[in-house]
Amino acid sequence: MFTERLPKVLYGGDYNPEQWPREVWEEDMRLFRIAGVDIATINVFSWARNQPDEQTYRFEWLDKMMDRLHAEGIRVCLGTSTAAHPAWMATRYPDVLITEHDGRRRKFGRRHNSCPNSPTYRLYAERLARRLAERYRDHPALLLWHVNNEYGLRCYCDHCERAFRVWLREKYGTLEALNAAWYTSFWGHTFYDWDEIVLPSALSEHLSSSDPDATAFPSISLDYDRFNSEALLSCYKLERDAIKDVMPDAVVTTNFQGNGTYKPLDYFKWARELDVIALDMYPADDMTPAQMAMRYDLMRGLKGGEPFLLMESCPTQLNWRPRNAVKRPGVNRLWSLHAVARGADAVMYFQLRRSLGAFEKFHGAMIDHAGHEHTRVFRECAGIGEELRRLGDALPGARTKARAAIVFDWDNWWAIEHSSGLTVDLRYVREVEKYYAAFYAHNLSVDLIGVDAELGDYDLVVAPVLYMLQPGYAARLERFVEQGGTLVTTTFSGIVDQYDRVIPGGYPGELRELLGLWVEEIDAPMVHQPNRVVMTAPLGGLTGPYDCGVLCDVIHTEGADTVAVFEQDYYAGSPALTRNRRGAGEAWYLATSPEHAMLRGLIGQLCDAIGIEPVLATPAGVEATVRAKGDERFLFLLNHNETAAEVELEGGVYVDLLSGATQAGALGLPARDVRILRMVAAPDGEKMPQMTTGRSER
Repeated sequence: MFTERLPKVLYGGDYNPEQWPREVWEEDMRLFRIAGVDIATINVFSWARNQPDEQTYRFEWLDKMMDRLHAEGIRVCLGTSTAAHPAWMATRYPDVLITEHDGRRRKFGRRHNSCPNSPTYRLYAERLARRLAERYRDHPALLLWHVNNEYGLRCYCDHCERAFRVWLREKYGTLEALNAAWYTSFWGHTFYDWDEIVLPSALSEHLSSSDPDATAFPSISLDYDRFNSEALLSCYKLERDAIKDVMPDAVVTTNFQGNGTYKPLDYFKWARELDVIALDMYPADDMTPAQMAMRYDLMRGLKGGEPFLLMESCPTQLNWRPRNAVKRPGVNRLWSLHAVARGADAVMYFQLRRSLGAFEKFHGAMIDHAGHEHTRVFRECAGIGEELRRLGDALPGARTKARAAIVFDWDNWWAIEHSSGLTVDLRYVREVEKYYAAFYAHNLSVDLIGVDAELGDYDLVVAPVLYMLQPGYAARLERFVEQGGTLVTTTFSGIVDQYDRVIPGGYPGELRELLGLWVEEIDAPMVHQPNRVVMTAPLGGLTGPYDCGVLCDVIHTEGADTVAVFEQDYYAGSPALTRNRRGAGEAWYLATSPEHAMLRGLIGQLCDAIGIEPVLATPAGVEATVRAKGDERFLFLLNHNETAAEVELEGGVYVDLLSGATQAGALGLPARDVRILRMVAAPDGEKMPQMTTGRSER
């Protein structure tokens, strides 16, 4: 694993020396030394400078920068520059340009304007990556490769349409199979020739020129989502393979955008092709600490718990939102170490020096327009650099082990939000966040896993709104429960197969026997008419009643026990929460989307019954999480409050990795402060905690 070889948590970020004269380079080296920078990402948007025409390559400037960074002891994350093709390429080969959802072909401009299925783009992108690898294969500064940048967007050009038909033939084999999968008997859509198939867009199946989710044929649009994610992935692999042809041991990655929950790309499938996960994290102003933590835990989950790199973040204000406040004192440190607490082995910024012009001139950076170290932001950045230096080699490679997991599936996400009805209020990520927040509130460790993950590694699995069941997944869930696992799933689960066709015979389809119930109807109450959930008997700390809404199922139990019922409407008294004992385990079903208090109580009660213990009991707003490596256990305490808090260490003895002080008993945490503690003694009578594992899947 790449991060296990790191001497410390990396610190640095994107650097754009092509925007600056040589005298600024020298000043930047001085400032980097002060700030503790030890990694710089360069050459991300330099294709036009590196290649002025089809045959000419000019890397002399890059040679100088690679050598200069090496002289300073700064390692290089080398970009391939392919996220922004040169103007000459768009002028001479317009097939490289993206066609929008509404059918308009873009002209040269912005970035991410390259069709992933353009033969021209693929030819020159692969050549550039290979040239770079040949030139820098033995350079001592080179640490890892950064292919392209924030892959994304969608293209609807003729190249993509032809490639889509090829992809469909490989997937379905025959038109008969495709017509059956897409349910083309609806609205007379039967296809008799592959060339009759067109891309789903605002010119064909979509119901809106601005919303790519609104579609008359979800199955077609779902397959386009899959195709587009794979097409962009094939571009990444093209460059990666060119690099590895030259450097078989190269470490290659690309940066994931959208704070990790970027809808157009299936990051679980992408993760298989990356040597290390890299995340760009720019939290929205209203994003909670739990929502941030969930994104970090998702990044850990992409490669089975391996640490990741925080490839981009911002030390102060952003520039692309309607209003861009600066980060208040202490927030950048808190958020940077939050990422480390949740599995990051690098803290990197976009950017190291603030640009003087164009779109990102007001995007925050370590070095401001003033150009010196005498700013609050620089002093805070330098302080973080010093703390990461003091941490040394303690954390790289350290993992977080969880006995509970939440299923996150991009196919399911796409399918739910392509579906017309039942309500626009059902948003997949929002529902997943609700369950994650319930674990987070208790400081319970939880993994976010894909549908290919081994379930036997866990004792508790939560699968919110599992609308789409992949082939064989129901059987895997049954085996998990029968062998002693606890499953929680919810309303709008088991509805369709992998083609988005409804599974006949009654909801929840293949999960019906496992859950011991039949869903006759799914109500979508109006926002101003929420229902409530009432417990049939107290369940631990669950007493109720609890507000609920979004969807409410009308259920008939078929062996399941009723634990709670709806309070209102014509289905008052019908089950809202059920439990079905099966084999050695249990399958729970929540027939609605309830308020946080109910989910928090339910998850806490289930974990208590299973024996899954919180990391530590803390006051509200104080987060506790653990990373472990070998026999060493590192406890992170983060106070997200604007006031001081006190945490009881519950009898353990710790050493503060930053101050060296021994800590036991009550520990005071100033507002927005972070402590990183290494356990040296467990509470009296207890063994030193180890990284526990779940049941083994037989």
